[in-house]
Amino acid sequence: MSVDLDRTRPVWRQIAAIIVGRIEDGTYPASTRVPSVVELSAEFEVASSTAQKVMAHLKTEGLVRSEVGLGTFVADRPEG
Repeated sequence: MSVDLDRTRPVWRQIAAIIVGRIEDGTYPASTRVPSVVELSAEFEVASSTAQKVMAHLKTEGLVRSEVGLGTFVADRPEG
């Protein structure tokens, strides 16, 4: 899947918004694995440092959680 990114705005923010959208629309349901840094780098054709910034942002926002040796997963959202 090719995504056209606006290179005049921070690319990592655009990618983060896409991933947030996928979480919100159920593409990545709660407790399911999200793409790794390597997978994000390949999908969006960006450097791994950019993909790492996306993942760090998603963790800071509480949208994903990491499990050592298993990957990164969509955080369970409290009901209500």
